Amino acid sequence: MRIVRLEVIPIALPFRERYRTASGELTEREMVVIRLHTDFGFHGLGEAVPLSLRGGPRLGQVASELAACGPLLAGADASAAQTRIPSAIRAWAWELLNRCRREHVGAQVISALDIALHDLAGRISGLPMWRLLGANGVRELGCNATLDAGDPGRVAERAARLWAVGYTTFKIKVGSGEDQARVAAVRHAVGEGPRIRIDVNGAWTAAEATERLRELQPYGIELAEQPCAGIQEMAEVRSRIPIPIVADESVASLDDAKQMLLNRACDAATIKLAKVGGPLETLRIAAILPSFLSSALDGPVGIAAALHTAQTMPYGGYADRFAHGLATLGLFSKVYADPAGLLAPVVTPPPAAGLGIDVDDAALQEFRI
Repeated sequence: MRIVRLEVIPIALPFRERYRTASGELTEREMVVIRLHTDFGFHGLGEAVPLSLRGGPRLGQVASELAACGPLLAGADASAAQTRIPSAIRAWAWELLNRCRREHVGAQVISALDIALHDLAGRISGLPMWRLLGANGVRELGCNATLDAGDPGRVAERAARLWAVGYTTFKIKVGSGEDQARVAAVRHAVGEGPRIRIDVNGAWTAAEATERLRELQPYGIELAEQPCAGIQEMAEVRSRIPIPIVADESVASLDDAKQMLLNRACDAATIKLAKVGGPLETLRIAAILPSFLSSALDGPVGIAAALHTAQTMPYGGYADRFAHGLATLGLFSKVYADPAGLLAPVVTPPPAAGLGIDVDDAALQEFRI
C-alpha cells in the first residue's frame, strides 16, 4: 500500500462576528485542508492554519509549500500502519515528515502532514489517533470559552450565554484598550465562581504588564497568557507578579521551550499544533515544559487532532489544572464537518479510527478560495 497523491484545498471559514485581538481582527479564517490518498482507497485528513496575524506565512505560501511536499510523499510505503504498532507508526510518520522538513517548509505545513499521516494510519489500522500517539486510554478534557477583545458589554453578554451552557473558564483577549472594563464586565456577568484568564498576545511591555496585571488581579485572574513579546520581559513580569505566566508566541519549538525554562520566563505554555509543527512536536515540548493546548482558530480537523494529542500529554502535573483552549468552532457561523462532539465545555476525542471525523465535500467547495 502506497501514498499516491496529496490533495490541497484552500478555504476560508466565516466568523459569526468580527474577531478582535491585540494583534488585529478577522472576519474569516483562512486555512488549507489536505487529503493524503493511497492506492488502496484509504485517505488521511490534515489541516494547516496560517498564523498571518502573528507575522507568519500567508495562505498562498502555506498552500504552495504543501503542494511541493506532494512529490516527496508520493510512492511512500504506508504498510507500517498495517502493523498496528503505535511506535512503528510514529517512526514511519516522523521519517516522512523529515523528507519535507529538509525542504525548509513551515510549521503549519508539517503540522497538517503530521495530522494527515496519523489519520491515514488510523483509518488503515482501525485505531484511533490517540492510541497511535501513545495514549493508553481516553479522559475528559475541560475547555475554556474564548472571548475576543470587543466591546465590554457585548463580550459580557456572550460570557453569560456560555456560562449558562456549562463553561466555567473564560479566556478574554486584552491588550487593545478597555481591558479592565472588559474583564470587570465578564466577572460581573459570570459571578465569582468561574475562572478568568487573559491573553495579551505580547502587546505589553514589562512595565505595562506589571501595572495592568496588578490592576486586574482583584478580578481573580487564573493566568496571563503572553503578556510581553520577549523572553526577558516575560521573566521580569513573572518575578514581580503572583499570577501564573503562560507562554504562547514565545514557544514555537522545542528550542524555544528550553530557553523559556532556562530563563524561568513562564510557569507553563499553551501549545497550538499549527504553531509548533503538529502532534509529534507538541509531545516533545510537553515532555519538558508544563503545557496545555489551544486552538489557532482551527477548523474541525485541527480541533479533532488537538483533542487526540491532549490524551497523550503528561497527566497530573502542574499544567493539568488548566482547561484547554479548544472550544473555538462556535466562533464560526459554519464549518466543513459536523462539530458535534468537538464543541463543549467538556470533550473527548471522536471514537472512530484515525481522527474520527469526515468532511462535508459540498461545504469544502462552498468555502474554497
